[in-house]
Amino acid sequence: MREYLDKIRAGQPINYEAFLKRLPAAVRARQRRLFRSERVAPNRWRVQVLDEGAFAELEAWAAPARDRTEAAAKGDSHRSRTRHTFLLVYHEQRPSGRPDTLVLSETAVDCGFEPKRQVLVVENEDNFFAFRTMLAFAAREAVPGLDLSNCDVVLGGGKRVTRRSCLDWLDRYERVYCALDYDAGGLEIFATIRTHLGDKAGYLQPRDWSAWYHRFRRTPARTARFARAIRLAEDLGFDSLARAFRATGKFMEQEMILDERPAGDS
Repeated sequence: MREYLDKIRAGQPINYEAFLKRLPAAVRARQRRLFRSERVAPNRWRVQVLDEGAFAELEAWAAPARDRTEAAAKGDSHRSRTRHTFLLVYHEQRPSGRPDTLVLSETAVDCGFEPKRQVLVVENEDNFFAFRTMLAFAAREAVPGLDLSNCDVVLGGGKRVTRRSCLDWLDRYERVYCALDYDAGGLEIFATIRTHLGDKAGYLQPRDWSAWYHRFRRTPARTARFARAIRLAEDLGFDSLARAFRATGKFMEQEMILDERPAGDS
C-alpha cells in the first residue's frame, strides 16, 4: 500500500484496480470522491487526489506501526509482529516429556539452559515431539553422531523461526540444521534462514533421494508452486532434490520421516 500511495503522490502511474483491492472497505466505497484515474497504458492509471485530507489520513493509516497495539488501533494487529516470541526446545537437561521454553524479545533473551554448539530446527510439531527419531534420521543421513549431548532441538513452527529475534538467537550456534518440509514452502523458509545465517545453515535431507521417492505423496496445489520448488532447489544447490521433484511430480512432507511402512504400502 505504501508503494501505491508514494507513486500517486509522485504522479507515477499504478495498477489502479490492484490498488483499490488493498484499500480499507470504507475508503474503497467512496473512492470516486477521493480519486480520479486516467488510463495511460495497459494496467496502468495515473491517479489524481481529489480529497487531500482523506489521502493524508490514508497515508497515516498505511505507515508502519510501531507495535501490535498501534497496528490494532489501525484496524489490524497482524500488520505488526509481536514484541515477544518464544521457541520450544529439547536439550540435554530436558531430554524427554515437556520441552523447555525460550523467550525472546527485541532486546532480551530468557534462556534457562546452556546451548550446545549445534541445533536442529524442526518445522512440524509431530516431528519435534518425536525429536529422538529426527536426531536419529539426521545422524544416519547427514550428520553422524548427532544427539542431545551435542545438539539442541528447536520447534520452528512454520515461519516463526524466520522472525528476526529467532534468527538472531540461532546465529549463536556454530551449525544450524533445518528439518523442513520438502516443498516450495520449506525451501522458502530455508532460503530466508540461509540469507541470515549464511553457510552455517544446512538443509537436512537424505544422501540418496532415490530411496525416498515413494514417500513423495503430496500433490502440489498449483503448477507455479511446483515450478518454484524446483527452481529454489536448484538455486540452493540441491540438485538431487530437484530431480526428486521431477521424478515424482510431488512434494514430501517431513512427517514421512516418521513413517515406518516399507515402499509400496499406502
